[in-house]
Amino acid sequence: MIRKAIRSTRKTSHFHVMVKPIGAICNLDCTYCYYLEKEHLYPEGEQFRMPWKVLKSFVRQYSAAHKHLPEIHFAWQGGEPTLLGLDFFERAVALQRRYQPAGCRVTNSIQTNGLLLDDAWGRFLKEHGFLVGISIDGPPGLHDRYRVDKGGQPTFDRVARGLKILQRHKVEYNVLTCVHRHNGDHPLEVYRFLKSLGARFIQFIPIVGRASPTSEAATPTSVGAEQYGRFLTSVFDEWLCNDVGQVFVQIFDVALGIWALGQASLCVFDETCGHALALEHNGDLFSCDHFVTPEHRLGNLMDVPLVKMVDSPQQQRFGQAKRDALPAYCKTCDIRFACNGGCPKNRFALTPEGEPGLNHLCAGYQHFFHHITPVMEQMTAALRAGKPAASVVPQFRAEKGLL
Repeated sequence: MIRKAIRSTRKTSHFHVMVKPIGAICNLDCTYCYYLEKEHLYPEGEQFRMPWKVLKSFVRQYSAAHKHLPEIHFAWQGGEPTLLGLDFFERAVALQRRYQPAGCRVTNSIQTNGLLLDDAWGRFLKEHGFLVGISIDGPPGLHDRYRVDKGGQPTFDRVARGLKILQRHKVEYNVLTCVHRHNGDHPLEVYRFLKSLGARFIQFIPIVGRASPTSEAATPTSVGAEQYGRFLTSVFDEWLCNDVGQVFVQIFDVALGIWALGQASLCVFDETCGHALALEHNGDLFSCDHFVTPEHRLGNLMDVPLVKMVDSPQQQRFGQAKRDALPAYCKTCDIRFACNGGCPKNRFALTPEGEPGLNHLCAGYQHFFHHITPVMEQMTAALRAGKPAASVVPQFRAEKGLL
Protein backbone atom coordinates (compact mmCIF):
# COMPACT_ATOMS: atom_id res chain seq x y z
CA MET A 1 0.00 0.00 0.00
CA ILE A 2 1.21 3.81 -0.67
CA ARG A 3 2.21 5.66 2.51
CA LYS A 4 3.05 9.36 2.85
CA ALA A 5 5.43 10.81 5.42
CA ILE A 6 3.37 11.04 8.59
CA ARG A 7 4.46 12.64 11.85
CA SER A 8 2.61 12.28 15.13
CA THR A 9 3.77 15.34 17.04
CA ARG A 10 0.61 17.42 16.71
CA LYS A 11 -3.07 16.73 16.68
CA THR A 12 -5.02 16.94 13.44
CA SER A 13 -2.34 18.74 11.42
CA HIS A 14 -0.67 15.68 9.97
CA PHE A 15 -3.23 12.91 9.90
CA HIS A 16 -3.65 10.87 6.77
CA VAL A 17 -6.56 8.71 5.67
CA MET A 18 -6.30 5.68 3.43
CA VAL A 19 -9.64 5.53 1.66
CA LYS A 20 -11.17 2.14 0.85
CA PRO A 21 -14.00 3.23 -1.48
CA ILE A 22 -14.78 -0.34 -2.50
CA GLY A 23 -13.93 -1.91 0.85
CA ALA A 24 -12.22 -5.27 0.60
CA ILE A 25 -13.67 -6.20 -2.80
CA CYS A 26 -10.93 -7.30 -5.18
CA ASN A 27 -10.47 -9.19 -8.44
CA LEU A 28 -7.49 -11.04 -7.00
CA ASP A 29 -7.29 -13.67 -4.30
CA CYS A 30 -3.76 -13.18 -3.02
CA THR A 31 -2.87 -15.89 -0.53
CA TYR A 32 -1.29 -13.47 1.94
CA CYS A 33 -3.84 -10.64 1.75
CA TYR A 34 -4.94 -9.45 5.17
CA TYR A 35 -7.78 -7.26 3.89
CA LEU A 36 -10.04 -9.62 1.94
CA GLU A 37 -11.59 -10.92 5.14
CA LYS A 38 -12.76 -7.40 6.07
CA GLU A 39 -15.71 -7.96 3.73
CA HIS A 40 -17.22 -10.00 6.56
CA LEU A 41 -17.43 -6.96 8.82
CA TYR A 42 -20.51 -5.95 6.86
CA PRO A 43 -23.82 -7.76 6.34
CA GLU A 44 -24.41 -10.10 3.44
CA GLY A 45 -25.65 -8.19 0.42
CA GLU A 46 -23.72 -5.02 1.31
CA GLN A 47 -23.07 -2.77 -1.68
CA PHE A 48 -19.35 -2.13 -1.50
CA ARG A 49 -19.30 1.17 -3.34
CA MET A 50 -18.84 4.46 -1.53
CA PRO A 51 -22.07 6.45 -1.89
CA TRP A 52 -21.96 9.94 -3.32
CA LYS A 53 -22.97 11.54 0.00
CA VAL A 54 -20.13 9.76 1.84
CA LEU A 55 -17.57 10.68 -0.81
CA LYS A 56 -18.71 14.29 -0.75
CA SER A 57 -18.62 14.49 3.03
CA PHE A 58 -15.17 12.96 3.23
CA VAL A 59 -13.62 15.23 0.59
CA ARG A 60 -15.17 18.29 2.22
CA GLN A 61 -14.08 17.39 5.76
CA TYR A 62 -10.63 16.15 4.81
CA SER A 63 -9.94 19.25 2.73
CA ALA A 64 -11.07 21.57 5.52
CA ALA A 65 -8.92 19.75 8.07
CA HIS A 66 -5.79 20.33 5.98
CA LYS A 67 -6.45 23.85 4.72
CA HIS A 68 -3.46 25.19 6.67
CA LEU A 69 -1.04 22.87 4.86
CA PRO A 70 0.54 23.45 1.42
CA GLU A 71 -0.63 20.05 0.16
CA ILE A 72 -3.66 17.85 0.68
CA HIS A 73 -3.02 14.25 -0.27
CA PHE A 74 -5.77 11.73 -1.00
CA ALA A 75 -4.86 8.01 -1.03
CA TRP A 76 -7.21 5.48 -2.64
CA GLN A 77 -6.85 1.80 -1.86
CA GLY A 78 -8.81 -1.41 -1.63
CA GLY A 79 -9.49 -4.15 -2.33
CA GLU A 80 -9.02 -3.05 -5.90
CA PRO A 81 -10.18 0.55 -6.34
CA THR A 82 -10.18 0.47 -10.16
CA LEU A 83 -13.18 -1.87 -9.96
CA LEU A 84 -15.21 1.27 -9.23
CA GLY A 85 -14.54 2.57 -12.74
CA LEU A 86 -13.24 5.89 -13.96
CA ASP A 87 -16.48 7.72 -13.29
CA PHE A 88 -16.06 7.38 -9.52
CA PHE A 89 -12.64 9.00 -9.58
CA GLU A 90 -13.73 11.69 -12.04
CA ARG A 91 -16.38 12.67 -9.49
CA ALA A 92 -13.83 12.51 -6.68
CA VAL A 93 -11.47 14.86 -8.53
CA ALA A 94 -14.35 17.25 -9.24
CA LEU A 95 -15.20 17.31 -5.53
CA GLN A 96 -11.57 17.97 -4.65
CA ARG A 97 -11.62 21.01 -6.91
CA ARG A 98 -14.85 22.23 -5.35
CA TYR A 99 -13.51 22.03 -1.80
CA GLN A 100 -9.86 22.85 -2.51
CA PRO A 101 -8.73 25.52 -0.03
CA ALA A 102 -6.99 28.57 -1.42
CA GLY A 103 -3.25 28.09 -1.62
CA CYS A 104 -3.40 24.31 -1.19
CA ARG A 105 -2.15 21.85 -3.76
CA VAL A 106 -4.22 18.66 -4.07
CA THR A 107 -2.52 15.37 -4.94
CA ASN A 108 -3.76 11.80 -5.29
CA SER A 109 -2.32 8.32 -5.09
CA ILE A 110 -3.96 5.03 -5.91
CA GLN A 111 -2.83 1.50 -5.27
CA THR A 112 -3.73 -1.06 -7.89
CA ASN A 113 -2.90 -4.57 -8.99
CA GLY A 114 -2.85 -3.19 -12.54
CA LEU A 115 -5.17 -5.74 -14.16
CA LEU A 116 -7.85 -3.24 -15.23
CA LEU A 117 -5.60 -0.45 -16.42
CA ASP A 118 -6.13 0.63 -20.02
CA ASP A 119 -5.44 3.73 -22.11
CA ALA A 120 -8.45 5.56 -20.67
CA TRP A 121 -7.09 5.00 -17.19
CA GLY A 122 -3.63 6.02 -18.35
CA ARG A 123 -4.88 9.32 -19.75
CA PHE A 124 -6.90 10.09 -16.63
CA LEU A 125 -4.09 9.27 -14.20
CA LYS A 126 -1.61 11.38 -16.15
CA GLU A 127 -3.98 14.32 -16.60
CA HIS A 128 -4.72 14.53 -12.90
CA GLY A 129 -1.20 13.77 -11.67
CA PHE A 130 -1.99 10.58 -9.79
CA LEU A 131 0.88 8.67 -8.22
CA VAL A 132 0.20 4.98 -8.82
CA GLY A 133 1.40 2.14 -6.64
CA ILE A 134 1.44 -1.05 -8.70
CA SER A 135 2.02 -4.37 -7.00
CA ILE A 136 4.68 -6.68 -8.44
CA ASP A 137 6.39 -9.34 -6.33
CA GLY A 138 9.23 -10.08 -8.75
CA PRO A 139 9.62 -12.14 -11.93
CA PRO A 140 6.70 -14.37 -12.98
CA GLY A 141 7.66 -17.43 -10.98
CA LEU A 142 7.92 -15.44 -7.76
CA HIS A 143 5.04 -13.03 -8.40
CA ASP A 144 2.54 -15.72 -9.35
CA ARG A 145 3.21 -17.88 -6.32
CA TYR A 146 0.71 -15.94 -4.19
CA ARG A 147 -0.74 -13.21 -6.44
CA VAL A 148 -3.47 -15.14 -8.26
CA ASP A 149 -6.94 -14.21 -9.47
CA LYS A 150 -10.26 -15.52 -8.17
CA GLY A 151 -9.86 -18.60 -10.34
CA GLY A 152 -6.39 -19.32 -8.98
CA GLN A 153 -4.74 -18.28 -12.25
CA PRO A 154 -1.43 -16.41 -12.50
CA THR A 155 -1.55 -12.65 -12.94
CA PHE A 156 1.94 -11.50 -13.87
CA ASP A 157 1.34 -11.03 -17.59
CA ARG A 158 -1.72 -8.89 -16.94
CA VAL A 159 0.13 -6.81 -14.34
CA ALA A 160 3.01 -6.27 -16.77
CA ARG A 161 0.48 -5.07 -19.35
CA GLY A 162 -0.88 -2.58 -16.81
CA LEU A 163 2.62 -1.34 -16.05
CA LYS A 164 3.24 -0.71 -19.73
CA ILE A 165 0.06 1.39 -19.82
CA LEU A 166 1.45 3.58 -17.03
CA GLN A 167 4.80 3.87 -18.76
CA ARG A 168 3.26 4.68 -22.12
CA HIS A 169 1.26 7.53 -20.62
CA LYS A 170 4.21 8.67 -18.47
CA VAL A 171 2.26 8.22 -15.24
CA GLU A 172 4.38 8.51 -12.11
CA TYR A 173 4.43 5.18 -10.31
CA ASN A 174 5.99 3.20 -7.47
CA VAL A 175 6.43 -0.54 -7.52
CA LEU A 176 5.14 -2.14 -4.33
CA THR A 177 6.77 -5.50 -3.70
CA CYS A 178 5.56 -7.75 -0.92
CA VAL A 179 8.42 -9.74 0.61
CA HIS A 180 7.13 -13.12 1.69
CA ARG A 181 8.29 -16.63 2.46
CA HIS A 182 8.72 -17.54 -1.19
CA ASN A 183 10.51 -14.55 -2.73
CA GLY A 184 12.37 -13.63 0.46
CA ASP A 185 15.27 -15.90 -0.48
CA HIS A 186 15.75 -14.17 -3.84
CA PRO A 187 16.55 -10.52 -3.03
CA LEU A 188 18.84 -9.74 -5.95
CA GLU A 189 16.70 -11.60 -8.44
CA VAL A 190 13.69 -9.56 -7.33
CA TYR A 191 15.53 -6.23 -7.20
CA ARG A 192 17.29 -6.62 -10.52
CA PHE A 193 14.09 -7.73 -12.19
CA LEU A 194 12.19 -4.70 -10.92
CA LYS A 195 14.95 -2.48 -12.31
CA SER A 196 14.73 -4.28 -15.64
CA LEU A 197 11.05 -3.28 -15.79
CA GLY A 198 12.08 0.36 -15.46
CA ALA A 199 11.17 0.77 -11.79
CA ARG A 200 12.95 3.67 -10.10
CA PHE A 201 10.83 3.92 -6.95
CA ILE A 202 10.42 0.69 -4.98
CA GLN A 203 8.71 -0.15 -1.70
CA PHE A 204 9.40 -3.46 -0.01
CA ILE A 205 6.52 -4.49 2.25
CA PRO A 206 7.13 -7.45 4.58
CA ILE A 207 4.30 -9.95 4.71
CA VAL A 208 3.63 -10.84 8.32
CA GLY A 209 0.50 -12.59 9.46
CA ARG A 210 -0.34 -14.11 12.81
CA ALA A 211 -1.28 -17.79 12.70
CA SER A 212 -4.14 -17.19 15.15
CA PRO A 213 -5.26 -14.36 17.45
CA THR A 214 -3.36 -15.89 20.38
CA SER A 215 -0.46 -17.53 18.56
CA GLU A 216 3.20 -16.54 18.78
CA ALA A 217 3.73 -18.08 15.35
CA ALA A 218 3.44 -16.47 11.94
CA THR A 219 1.41 -17.68 8.96
CA PRO A 220 3.12 -19.93 6.38
CA THR A 221 3.33 -17.11 3.82
CA SER A 222 5.04 -14.72 6.25
CA VAL A 223 8.62 -13.72 5.64
CA GLY A 224 11.00 -14.96 8.32
CA ALA A 225 12.74 -12.39 10.50
CA GLU A 226 16.29 -13.37 9.55
CA GLN A 227 15.14 -13.94 5.98
CA TYR A 228 13.83 -10.36 5.79
CA GLY A 229 17.04 -8.98 7.25
CA ARG A 230 19.13 -10.83 4.65
CA PHE A 231 16.79 -9.64 1.90
CA LEU A 232 17.17 -5.99 2.84
CA THR A 233 20.92 -6.08 3.37
CA SER A 234 21.53 -7.85 0.06
CA VAL A 235 19.47 -5.27 -1.81
CA PHE A 236 21.09 -2.44 0.14
CA ASP A 237 24.61 -3.47 -0.84
CA GLU A 238 23.60 -3.85 -4.48
CA TRP A 239 21.86 -0.47 -4.43
CA LEU A 240 24.77 1.25 -2.74
CA CYS A 241 27.25 -0.11 -5.27
CA ASN A 242 25.23 0.60 -8.39
CA ASP A 243 22.07 2.62 -7.96
CA VAL A 244 22.36 5.49 -5.46
CA GLY A 245 20.65 8.50 -6.99
CA GLN A 246 19.09 6.37 -9.74
CA VAL A 247 16.80 3.99 -7.86
CA PHE A 248 14.95 5.03 -4.70
CA VAL A 249 14.06 2.33 -2.18
CA GLN A 250 11.68 3.59 0.46
CA ILE A 251 13.19 1.92 3.51
CA PHE A 252 16.67 3.20 2.62
CA ASP A 253 15.39 6.77 2.28
CA VAL A 254 13.50 6.42 5.55
CA ALA A 255 16.62 5.12 7.30
CA LEU A 256 18.68 8.10 6.12
CA GLY A 257 16.02 10.44 7.46
CA ILE A 258 16.22 8.70 10.84
CA TRP A 259 19.98 9.09 11.03
CA ALA A 260 20.23 12.56 9.51
CA LEU A 261 17.09 14.22 10.86
CA GLY A 262 16.25 12.12 13.89
CA GLN A 263 12.77 11.34 12.63
CA ALA A 264 11.04 8.61 10.67
CA SER A 265 8.97 9.53 7.64
CA LEU A 266 7.18 6.18 7.84
CA CYS A 267 4.74 5.39 10.62
CA VAL A 268 6.14 1.86 11.00
CA PHE A 269 9.33 3.28 12.50
CA ASP A 270 7.91 6.26 14.34
CA GLU A 271 7.81 6.26 18.13
CA THR A 272 4.03 6.60 18.21
CA CYS A 273 1.36 6.09 15.58
CA GLY A 274 -2.31 6.82 15.11
CA HIS A 275 -2.07 9.39 12.32
CA ALA A 276 -2.59 6.98 9.42
CA LEU A 277 -6.25 5.98 9.53
CA ALA A 278 -8.49 3.91 7.26
CA LEU A 279 -11.88 4.91 5.89
CA GLU A 280 -14.22 2.17 4.73
CA HIS A 281 -16.68 2.50 1.86
CA ASN A 282 -19.63 3.43 4.09
CA GLY A 283 -17.82 6.14 6.05
CA ASP A 284 -16.61 4.03 8.98
CA LEU A 285 -13.27 5.30 10.24
CA PHE A 286 -10.75 2.91 11.79
CA SER A 287 -7.54 3.53 13.72
CA CYS A 288 -5.33 2.05 10.98
CA ASP A 289 -5.78 -0.09 7.89
CA HIS A 290 -4.07 -2.93 9.79
CA PHE A 291 -6.59 -2.57 12.60
CA VAL A 292 -9.91 -2.58 10.77
CA THR A 293 -11.74 -4.40 13.53
CA PRO A 294 -14.85 -3.54 15.55
CA GLU A 295 -12.84 -2.51 18.61
CA HIS A 296 -10.83 -0.04 16.53
CA ARG A 297 -13.80 1.59 14.84
CA LEU A 298 -13.85 5.28 15.76
CA GLY A 299 -17.25 6.08 14.30
CA ASN A 300 -18.77 7.08 10.99
CA LEU A 301 -18.03 10.43 9.37
CA MET A 302 -21.71 10.85 8.50
CA ASP A 303 -22.43 10.92 12.25
CA VAL A 304 -19.24 12.24 13.86
CA PRO A 305 -16.91 14.91 12.42
CA LEU A 306 -13.74 13.46 10.95
CA VAL A 307 -11.42 15.65 13.01
CA LYS A 308 -13.22 14.78 16.22
CA MET A 309 -12.62 11.07 15.59
CA VAL A 310 -8.95 11.65 14.73
CA ASP A 311 -8.45 13.63 17.94
CA SER A 312 -10.56 11.30 20.09
CA PRO A 313 -9.12 9.84 23.32
CA GLN A 314 -9.57 6.39 21.79
CA GLN A 315 -7.30 7.24 18.86
CA GLN A 316 -4.78 9.01 21.06
CA ARG A 317 -4.52 5.92 23.25
CA PHE A 318 -4.10 3.75 20.17
CA GLY A 319 -1.21 5.87 18.91
CA GLN A 320 0.59 6.15 22.25
CA ALA A 321 0.28 2.41 22.94
CA LYS A 322 2.92 1.76 20.30
CA ARG A 323 5.50 3.42 22.56
CA ASP A 324 4.04 2.53 25.93
CA ALA A 325 3.62 -1.20 25.26
CA LEU A 326 7.21 -1.84 24.20
CA PRO A 327 8.75 -4.76 26.09
CA ALA A 328 11.83 -4.12 28.22
CA TYR A 329 13.98 -5.90 25.63
CA CYS A 330 13.14 -3.19 23.08
CA LYS A 331 13.60 -0.30 25.50
CA THR A 332 17.27 -1.20 26.01
CA CYS A 333 17.98 -2.05 22.35
CA ASP A 334 20.69 0.01 20.64
CA ILE A 335 18.62 0.36 17.46
CA ARG A 336 15.39 1.34 19.14
CA PHE A 337 15.85 4.85 17.72
CA ALA A 338 15.61 3.37 14.23
CA CYS A 339 12.75 0.88 14.50
CA ASN A 340 10.83 1.80 17.68
CA GLY A 341 9.52 -1.73 17.82
CA GLY A 342 8.09 -1.70 14.31
CA CYS A 343 4.41 -1.98 13.49
CA PRO A 344 2.22 -3.02 16.45
CA LYS A 345 0.37 -5.53 14.27
CA ASN A 346 3.54 -7.62 14.10
CA ARG A 347 4.26 -7.66 17.84
CA PHE A 348 3.20 -11.18 18.69
CA ALA A 349 6.56 -12.86 19.37
CA LEU A 350 8.27 -13.35 22.72
CA THR A 351 11.49 -11.66 23.81
CA PRO A 352 14.44 -13.86 24.86
CA GLU A 353 13.23 -13.37 28.44
CA GLY A 354 9.75 -14.62 27.52
CA GLU A 355 8.04 -11.23 27.61
CA PRO A 356 5.27 -10.81 25.02
CA GLY A 357 5.11 -7.97 22.52
CA LEU A 358 8.26 -8.48 20.45
CA ASN A 359 7.99 -7.74 16.75
CA HIS A 360 8.10 -10.85 14.57
CA LEU A 361 10.69 -9.05 12.41
CA CYS A 362 12.94 -8.01 15.29
CA ALA A 363 15.96 -10.12 14.32
CA GLY A 364 15.67 -8.91 10.73
CA TYR A 365 15.51 -5.27 11.75
CA GLN A 366 18.52 -5.70 14.01
CA HIS A 367 20.50 -7.31 11.22
CA PHE A 368 19.55 -4.64 8.68
CA PHE A 369 19.97 -1.54 10.82
CA HIS A 370 23.29 -2.70 12.25
CA HIS A 371 24.49 -3.51 8.75
CA ILE A 372 23.70 -0.08 7.34
CA THR A 373 24.87 1.93 10.36
CA PRO A 374 28.39 2.73 9.03
CA VAL A 375 26.99 3.92 5.70
CA MET A 376 24.19 5.93 7.32
CA GLU A 377 26.71 7.62 9.61
CA GLN A 378 28.93 8.48 6.65
CA MET A 379 26.00 9.78 4.61
CA THR A 380 24.79 11.86 7.55
CA ALA A 381 28.25 13.36 8.01
CA ALA A 382 28.38 14.19 4.30
CA LEU A 383 24.97 15.91 4.41
CA ARG A 384 25.96 17.95 7.45
CA ALA A 385 29.12 19.01 5.62
CA GLY A 386 27.02 20.25 2.74
CA LYS A 387 27.86 17.32 0.47
CA PRO A 388 25.45 14.91 -1.21
CA ALA A 389 24.82 11.62 0.53
CA ALA A 390 26.00 9.82 -2.62
CA SER A 391 29.50 11.20 -2.08
CA VAL A 392 30.26 8.26 0.23
CA VAL A 393 29.66 5.69 -2.51
CA PRO A 394 33.19 5.73 -4.05
CA GLN A 395 34.69 4.95 -0.64
CA PHE A 396 32.27 2.06 -0.16
CA ARG A 397 33.02 0.70 -3.62
CA ALA A 398 36.76 0.90 -2.95
CA GLU A 399 36.34 -1.00 0.32
CA LYS A 400 34.46 -3.71 -1.57
CA GLY A 401 37.11 -3.82 -4.29
CA LEU A 402 34.69 -2.63 -6.93
CA LEU A 403 36.70 0.29 -8.32
